[in-house]
Amino acid sequence: MLESSKAFGGFSVDDIPAARAFYADTLGLTVTEANGMLTLHLAGDRPVIVYPKPNHTPASFTILNFPVDDVEATVDELTSRGVTFEKYEGTPTETDEKGVFRKGGPLIAWFTDPAGNVLSVIDSSPA
Repeated sequence: MLESSKAFGGFSVDDIPAARAFYADTLGLTVTEANGMLTLHLAGDRPVIVYPKPNHTPASFTILNFPVDDVEATVDELTSRGVTFEKYEGTPTETDEKGVFRKGGPLIAWFTDPAGNVLSVIDSSPA
């Protein structure tokens, strides 16, 4: 029934202008705005809707993962643009001083948008 539907994801934020600045200016994504909502135009023709929600609560999980060829270089570049990477100490997902998880599986580093939603950059290399 829905197998041919071009489904898309979405998530809420509490400040559309701050989200637009972060996703467009800081992350460098193509972002359009219509009807008070944003559309993130991700590679591979994968749109994601960002909508305002006054009582927004950040998701307790990673909402977007960005596969990259070089996690280290991407973390360095995003850090230079003002992104702060999460530091998880004393947990199964413990990260190093840069915020990179190196203890099994692909390299991954988590960060948040201005609304507190968790995103990541993750190694795109085949396992």
